[in-house]
Formats: sequence, structure tokens, C-alpha cells
Amino acid sequence: MKKILLLVLVSVLSLVMLFGCKKSETASADTLIVGTNAEFPPFEYIEQGNIVGFDVDLMSEISKITGKKVEFKNMAFDSLLIAMQTGKINCIISGMTATNERRQHVNFSTPYFVSKQAVIVPENSDIQKFEDLKGKKIGVVIGYTGDMVVTDMYKDTSSITRYEATGQAIMALTAGKVDATVLDMEPAKEYVANNEGIKVLDTALAEEEYSIALPKDNTALLDEINNALKTLKENGTYDKIYAKYFNK
Repeated sequence: MKKILLLVLVSVLSLVMLFGCKKSETASADTLIVGTNAEFPPFEYIEQGNIVGFDVDLMSEISKITGKKVEFKNMAFDSLLIAMQTGKINCIISGMTATNERRQHVNFSTPYFVSKQAVIVPENSDIQKFEDLKGKKIGVVIGYTGDMVVTDMYKDTSSITRYEATGQAIMALTAGKVDATVLDMEPAKEYVANNEGIKVLDTALAEEEYSIALPKDNTALLDEINNALKTLKENGTYDKIYAKYFNK
């Protein structure tokens, strides 16, 4: 998702690495504390008080192969990498894009999903394509790919409003505070399906690959998860999870 690391986050992570990273104090050897941001349906979201979604099901199947239990911890997306660097979580699955900036600080698994950016607008909007966003008020979520894509394309950042959560960005759109919201395609479809008066434009931008993020110093866990992903794709389990969330 997809989501691009902000420069300030790079600076903070650099400081964390400079002074050393603590080993996780919250997990035993056979348990993984998995960080996620449960505001990104259908990948991760809250249902009846539980964190559910495509990423959650995928990680649960990976745990069966690796023999490790998983516990999910919900937190703000822009705090996930720092939480892993400081040992509060062991890995991240949250529709996270494996960018070159992030690779300087963490390892990434082989990709498990390919996504694109989408533009959400009111149904009566005159915005027809991504280029029409110029001069408009645009809502994005801090740390998401949409944030960086819009910032790169439109240097006048005064027209960009950044929100801490996806729900906030969608509410701003439905309330008329912004003219459009840029978000990953699959979550965009979910939010449009559950909110009247908005639509996803028939346009897409910035293809990206989602991967599981892991600590730099734990290559053994990286190998375990990559092998598990390979097995799930070969035995058909991945396809079943995919069909559950995307072939509706």
C-alpha cells in the first residue's frame, strides 16, 4: 500500500539504528507479535472487536507452516516501522510497500500482492482523471503511497491535507472538506461500497507490491516466511484466501 515512508520517519529510524535496537520483549521464541494498521480493508480491519482481513488470514496460514503463534497489534501506520526497530513487534503485515527507502532499515519478504493507487471523488465531481487533481483540495493518509505520489506530482502542498487514518480522509471527502482522496485501489473500493455519494475513478496510478517487513538482523525469520509464502502459493491456500476477499 502501497504506503511510502516519510522523510521524517527515515530520520527517526536512522537514529534508532544508530543507538541500537532492542530485542523484542513481548514475544517468546515461538510467538510473533505482528504489527498492523487495521484501517485498510479488506487487508486489515476491525470486525466485532477483532482484527480480520486478507493480511490477517495470510499471516495466520504462514504461522501454521512456521510453527509460530501470531498475535496482532493494531497501531498507527506511521509508527509500525519504529515499533519494530525498538522491539515492540517482530514483523509487519499491513499492505506495506517494499520501497528502497524502507529497505535501508528493514528486510522485506517476497511480494504477496500487487496494487495501484485510486482516486475517490464525490459522484457529481468534475474530476475525471488523476491529472484533474491539480488545483483541487486533496486528502491523503500520512505515510501511504498516495501521500508521496500526490506530493511528487503537485508541488503546491498547501492543497494537500494529510490525515492520520483512512477513515478520517474518507469522512473529510464526504463532508466536502476535500475534493478528492487518493488511496490504494482495494481499500478505496471497500470505502466507496460502504459510503454513499462517492465513487472510484476509472483510472489508476503507481503500481506497487505489498510485502511483509522484518528486522534486518533476523534473516532466519525472513527465510521461514518466504518459504511459507512459496508453499501457500503452490498448495492453493493463497488462492483460496484471495478468492475470499477479492472474488466477491
